[in-house]
Amino acid sequence: MRVGVPAEIKPDEYRVAITPAGVRELVTRGHEVLIQQGAGEGSAIADEDYTSQGARIVPDAEAVFADAEMVMKVKEPQPPEVKMLRPGQLLFTYLHLAPDPELTRGLMASGATCVAYETVEDRQGRLPLLAPMSEVAGKIATQAGAFYLEKPFGGRGVLLGGVPGVAAANVMVIGGGAVGFNAASIAIGMEADVFVFDLAIDRLRELHLAFAGRASTVYSSTLAVEEMLPRADLVIGAVLVAGAKAPHVISREQLKLMKKNAVLVDVAIDQGGCFETSKPTTHADPTFEVDGITHYCVANMPGAVPITSTFALTNATLPYALAFADHGVDGASARDPGLALGVNVAAGSVTHAAVAEAVGESHTPVEQALAAQDAEGDGKPAPASATTKS
Repeated sequence: MRVGVPAEIKPDEYRVAITPAGVRELVTRGHEVLIQQGAGEGSAIADEDYTSQGARIVPDAEAVFADAEMVMKVKEPQPPEVKMLRPGQLLFTYLHLAPDPELTRGLMASGATCVAYETVEDRQGRLPLLAPMSEVAGKIATQAGAFYLEKPFGGRGVLLGGVPGVAAANVMVIGGGAVGFNAASIAIGMEADVFVFDLAIDRLRELHLAFAGRASTVYSSTLAVEEMLPRADLVIGAVLVAGAKAPHVISREQLKLMKKNAVLVDVAIDQGGCFETSKPTTHADPTFEVDGITHYCVANMPGAVPITSTFALTNATLPYALAFADHGVDGASARDPGLALGVNVAAGSVTHAAVAEAVGESHTPVEQALAAQDAEGDGKPAPASATTKS
């Protein structure tokens, strides 16, 4: 299989979808790897590092998309990239389609098979390709929150850990998954007073043991959230419903409960945001204010630390990329049902139920969509599509 890796073009995105180690593994198995010139520079990977492991450097994204059977990226395709996709081509990247019907319909129209890192599951039902970036984003969330609490940057002027004789800041983390755990861990390390909210009692038990009493765990009822907001200096939103839009855990009305110049960090912004007042921002212009509350809603937080993020991400994605290259979408999905859950769009249809519901499209089971695609690829008429509304 020919695997192509273009340079990322989303603003302030410096990651790349493959490392030289990944190139080596693919080439050793008999696959061809095309890398856009300079694609790895933001992650301190030179073109020569790729070519030394067998990759071929091509001049631009058009050459990658034109020749590759599988395109590997980091972030969702931008409009110029969507136009370069073609029927039957495999796109493997983060997609985050639930809050973006326009992108979803563009991918449907392309005829490509689009596999989202964020909805692939392992045998335990975990999200192995989302986890490494969740870990990075969780840690960045606390760092960013601490920075924007400083007065020159619009914050309250509070040091997260306080000093002897002066109380530490209160950090409220809503969501106890990978993002929340890492955000809380950094906040604990910075000596803040930390409160982690979640709806799963078993998860709260796990966090209580993991933090050894250094953070308070709280059942995330509406009342508990409202009682904490007046005390919070920093609130980190870390909720996730796989494939679906993030639920709003803080409304605009509830902002009135907070201290002036407190900080909200929305790590769920890729999935639409978990605060009602959130909107995507960039590293170049990361914050905005609503009702006296600073919002940090950068949609690609891990992109700020691309060397760490690229290697963490590609360590996780490589086994799946190898499976696709070795066996194709059908074969890899048949061998690994969790990988099939990553297929969000195929043969012009939405194949993930939560995405279909979020964007208002009909849901077609992935097996049916892939069968239709195979039939079209063989020059045979596609079977009738019996879709169900999600």
